[in-house]
Amino acid sequence: MTDALTETERAERPDRPLRADARRNRERILESARLVFAESGADAQMDDVAHRACVGVGTVYRHFPTKEALMVELVRQKFRLFSAAVREAVEQDGEPFAVLADVLRRNAQAAARDATMQHALAGGDEHIWTQVQPEQQELSALTEALIARARRAGTIRSDINAADIAMLMCGVSATMVHNAPGFAWHRHLELVIDMLRARVPVAGSPHR
Repeated sequence: MTDALTETERAERPDRPLRADARRNRERILESARLVFAESGADAQMDDVAHRACVGVGTVYRHFPTKEALMVELVRQKFRLFSAAVREAVEQDGEPFAVLADVLRRNAQAAARDATMQHALAGGDEHIWTQVQPEQQELSALTEALIARARRAGTIRSDINAADIAMLMCGVSATMVHNAPGFAWHRHLELVIDMLRARVPVAGSPHR
């Protein structure tokens, strides 16, 4: 009997930690999977992941019994990373809109490091995304807390919600895999941030 738990077993027995060697293997597999999916997209094979991680394919399957389970974990990790940054922002003092804008920049920078892999996973089965709803909902709730604070300060458009932020950031992420002239995701992001900002009416201008 192996000491390495599968993803299903771990979900059923969350109190049992992985051994140090199993944990290292799992981390190596996930890092390799990011590279393999970036290169081959959703057509990447578990054998390729095992080869890149320098482990047997059986080790990969012990941690992730299906390719879908591996893809789901990659997406979960990304949402958890985003949520950690937003949670930290919620706990910060400072001008609310500036805090929101800063965490959007930080998360966009994190997304850019895995842009090709994310683009590949975006083409995966819709079932993958239904399995990461808890992580998506956590990120949405944290983002909504930041928005509410900026709304109370009057520095963000009153009609903006967390779903808008998610949609806009998906748009920014989509530009990260394009190297054509004019596809500068940093500029795209700054335009998005500026669009979110509440507009102060100019003296003498008509109100709409």
